Amino acid sequence: MSTALVGMIAGMALGFAGWFGGFGAFLLVAALGAVGFVAGRLVEDGTDLRDFLGGRDRGRR
Repeated sequence: MSTALVGMIAGMALGFAGWFGGFGAFLLVAALGAVGFVAGRLVEDGTDLRDFLGGRDRGRR
């Protein structure tokens, strides 16, 4: 699945949440989407949470 398609689906989900649920639902969907993104990246890369939050420069020192 391409990045553009994933972005379109996420945007549509946020739009529906904002339209039908109001601003609170919009924020909830956005926050849960961010948590899902972080969890997906951790599983995909197989990295530790400290390595993920440390950024890319940590391994260069």
